[in-house]
Amino acid sequence: MKKHRDWKAAEIEARQEAGLIGTIGRKPIGDYRYWKRLQGHFALVKVAVFPLAVSRQLDEWPERHEREQRWMSPGSAALLVDEPDLATLITDFATSSTWIKSAPRSPSRPSDRSQQEPSLHP
Repeated sequence: MKKHRDWKAAEIEARQEAGLIGTIGRKPIGDYRYWKRLQGHFALVKVAVFPLAVSRQLDEWPERHEREQRWMSPGSAALLVDEPDLATLITDFATSSTWIKSAPRSPSRPSDRSQQEPSLHP
């Protein structure tokens, strides 16, 4: 998203890919690289990761049927992601003061509203 600042592009992606609404940090918590499959080749992509204090999840969003989505603890998310550097970012953020300040709130989500542990959407 060349016409947007990186943090704004991340905010837009969170809404399009996961239906997440909230307050995004304008400073990245880190970055990681991965090989992205494109038409006919792979490209090494650098991804900046921005914190998003999720306040709610939409019932419908553009890419809802293209992805599997699950709420889980940061530790579980770190175990499931394929990129080791992203796993490290998740676990480091989960123990940071930034996470601890935002952790008591739990976003409103369509399923399993009874679960109140802090959640992370990778």
